[in-house]
Amino acid sequence: MNNSLTILLSGAAGAALGVIFFGGLWWTVRRGMTSPRPAVWFAGSLMLRISVVMFGFYFVSGGDWQRLAACLIGFVLARIALTRFTKAPIELIEKVHDAT
Repeated sequence: MNNSLTILLSGAAGAALGVIFFGGLWWTVRRGMTSPRPAVWFAGSLMLRISVVMFGFYFVSGGDWQRLAACLIGFVLARIALTRFTKAPIELIEKVHDAT
């Protein structure tokens, strides 16, 4: 396969991993805020998200630093995109603020 296509696909895979990781974090925070046992949600989610992302990075890189770098760039770009698109609802912010 063409090297530039491989790098591009590695970046896309990194973006997908970023969506899984940060989307899962967003979902966990929303669930954990209303759960009677939030520590279980946060700990379990953290272990699952880290496992998926580490395996993904290892698989995508294939021992090539350029593919690993492209995957990391895609991961960071997904973080930036998701933080802009998933703003917290005002009610949730007010609930957390009132609890403190």
